Amino acid sequence: MLINLQPHAAYAYTGGKPFNAQLPTAVFIHGAQNDHSVWALQTRYFAHHGFSVLAVDLPGHGRSKGQPLSTVEAMADWLSTLLVSAGVQRAVLIGHSMGSLIALETASRAKALVTGVALVGTAYPMKVSPLLLEASEHREPSAIDMVNIWSHSSIAQKPSAPGPGFYVPSGSRRLMQHVAKKNTAKVFFTDFSACNAYANGEAAAKALDCPTLFLLGRNDMMTPPKAVASLIAALPQSQRVVVNGSGHALMAEQPDQVLDALFEFANGSLK
Repeated sequence: MLINLQPHAAYAYTGGKPFNAQLPTAVFIHGAQNDHSVWALQTRYFAHHGFSVLAVDLPGHGRSKGQPLSTVEAMADWLSTLLVSAGVQRAVLIGHSMGSLIALETASRAKALVTGVALVGTAYPMKVSPLLLEASEHREPSAIDMVNIWSHSSIAQKPSAPGPGFYVPSGSRRLMQHVAKKNTAKVFFTDFSACNAYANGEAAAKALDCPTLFLLGRNDMMTPPKAVASLIAALPQSQRVVVNGSGHALMAEQPDQVLDALFEFANGSLK
């Protein structure tokens, strides 16, 4: 689905069903150097079980044109405009990694619209190591390899991969390479710099008055569960679910556990 924004149209995957603004909308927001496809195993279920779905491609990622935005605040402004343009009336925001910061910031600005926020593989502050920042700017293939290794809990999923011939780490690497190939801008470096600079997380969290879920990978080396302590302190009524057998790439490593937690939360936030 293309949504007319200025100066560039935005793309959002709708889970295989036409978008219906009358239904509650589950908004899925990807992380750095990714696109909407990281949510493929969750979005189709939502779209066929009572929700409309908008799994967005951020500017400069996937099918959304333009340059990548340089701050989390700018991405939140862009997402808020997209939701209004699409006619969304009630939204559950679900963000992974960088997308979790965008979800948090957007929810604090659009409280009348947002019924719940799920922060997947999140941390605050989301600092990026100087080595990884340097690699993402000057040695992008090396940065992709680093993140791919650190994002997965093992070289193979247990007890087996979700489907025959499906190798989770390789799929993640190819997606990041694909995003890099489609846009000559330094997408990875821009994304990481935005995460590294974002400083409004605690204030945004304290401004929320909707249900909040922290969905974390027990073996996450990129955003370890302990790295959300300040946000949890700002949101004492939030839920916290730690997914076993998963690193940072929760949606691919443990798709069923992630789906179950997100769907239960999303339905509960509507009550």
